[in-house]
Amino acid sequence: MSAAAGVDASLTPVETASTPAVVDHVITALAAVLTVVLTAVAFWLSYEHLQEVASRHGMADAVARSWAWPATVDLFIVIGELLILRASLAHRVDWWAIGLVTAGDGASIALNVAGVGEGADALNYVVAAVPPVAALLAFGALMRQVHAYLARRASTGVEAPSTPVTVSVDRESAAPAASVLPVLDPVPAAVAAPTTAADTSTPVTPDPVPVDAASTPVDLCAPVVYPNRVDQLVRALYGTDFVQPSTARMTQAMAAAGLGASESTARTARGRVKAREPHLADLPTALTG
Repeated sequence: MSAAAGVDASLTPVETASTPAVVDHVITALAAVLTVVLTAVAFWLSYEHLQEVASRHGMADAVARSWAWPATVDLFIVIGELLILRASLAHRVDWWAIGLVTAGDGASIALNVAGVGEGADALNYVVAAVPPVAALLAFGALMRQVHAYLARRASTGVEAPSTPVTVSVDRESAAPAASVLPVLDPVPAAVAAPTTAADTSTPVTPDPVPVDAASTPVDLCAPVVYPNRVDQLVRALYGTDFVQPSTARMTQAMAAAGLGASESTARTARGRVKAREPHLADLPTALTG
C-alpha cells in the first residue's frame, strides 16, 4: 500500500503542471492562426490597391500585367522576412535581408499612399497606408512565432525521463523491503565436552555478531538529469576535460553538435550546471573563460 501511495503522490504534481502547458499551446495556436489571417488580409488589400494603381498608370489594357506588377514590390518583403528568420536561427544578423524588407515595405507604403492621388482627403491616405503597415507588422509577428517554436524544439529536443516518479517508488518500496531482512541468529555455542589436556590449548572462536537490520538500507542519490541538450553537452565537458570548460570550448562543442555557437547561451548553461551540482565549482578553471 505504501508503494501505491507513493506513485499517486508523485503523479499528482505532473498532472497539475500540465494544465498551464495546455493553455499555453492553445493560446499560441490561436495567435498563430489569427496572425496568418491578418497577414493574408493585409497583403490582399495592399496587393489589390497596387493593382488598381498599375491599371490607372499605363496597364489598363493589360490586366494580367497589372495583377503581376504588385508582386515586384510585395515579394521583396516575403523574401526578406524568410532570410531574416534563417539568419536568426543561425544566431547571426543578415543586413541584406533587412535591407530587402525595408525597401519592400517602404515602396509598398509609398505606392499605396501615392496611388490615392493629389487633393484627396487625409483619411483616404490613412486608409491606403493601413494595409501595407498591417502586413509588415503581421508578417513580422508570424516570423517571430515560427522562430520561437523552432528555438523551443531545438532546446528541448531530448525529453526528460520520468526519473522523479521512478525514484519515489523505488525509495518507498526499498524501506519496507530492508526492514524485513532476516536477522542472522548467532551460531550456537558448541556443546561442552569433557575437558582434556589437548582441548585446553585449542583457541575458541568467538560467536559471530548479529547483523543489525537497521544499518542495511542504503540511501541512493537520484541522478541529476538535464533535459536541455546544451546543459547535457556542457555537463559532459566537465567529465571530458576535468576542468571547468571555457566559453570557447563550450561554443566549439555546441557548433559541432549543431546547437549554434552563442557564447551567452553557453555561459548560461554552465551556470545552470554549476547551480545544480555545486561540487563542480571545485574543479580547476580553464585558461580561457
